[in-house]
Amino acid sequence: MSCTFIEYPKCTTCQRAKKWLEENGIPFEDRHIVEDNPTAEELREWHQRSGLPLKRFFNTSGLVYKSLGLKDKLAQMSEEEQYALLATNGMLVKRPLFICDKTVLVGFRPAEWDCLKRE
Repeated sequence: MSCTFIEYPKCTTCQRAKKWLEENGIPFEDRHIVEDNPTAEELREWHQRSGLPLKRFFNTSGLVYKSLGLKDKLAQMSEEEQYALLATNGMLVKRPLFICDKTVLVGFRPAEWDCLKRE
């Protein structure tokens, strides 16, 4: 199983998720969300694989999201425009992201992440 953990190291939720992965013996490659921001193509693929609404990929509580006034703008944007916007700044992307062969997890909810123990 090849997995990538995409995080912002100063984020306490990311720190909790990383600790959970380590405690459960789940191997992963680490990727810094700001230094190596996901591309629009990656985001499109992950969104399609996840089955989640695209809005779940936005860090709606983040300062960048709020300063750009995206709460009122996203509904008028196409999916392609949203992917392109997410790819401009890692701080716009909900974190952590955990990407595996069969799994795309957005944000850290331990009950959802339990599926990794079975892969």
